[in-house]
Amino acid sequence: MSTTFDTRGLRRTVASPTLVILFRTFLLFRTFLAGFREWREHRRLYSALSNLSDRELIDIGTTRGEIDYVASHRDTDPRGARAVDQI
Repeated sequence: MSTTFDTRGLRRTVASPTLVILFRTFLLFRTFLAGFREWREHRRLYSALSNLSDRELIDIGTTRGEIDYVASHRDTDPRGARAVDQI
């Protein structure tokens, strides 16, 4: 009994070097773009908070010295309080 296989129907399992380079370039660009958007959002929030008066900052529960921290850590509350929708 002889078993033979036809190799014409098999597909390549390794991507071509060109595709690998294009994919890695795409991932690098996507990472850069996400970082740029994050930096831009940080600068926008920092600028908006910096334009508030000291009284307005106290009303929202922060001080002028905490502006950079608050702008950098938008997802965390420095007081440890949680938002109502997170409960």
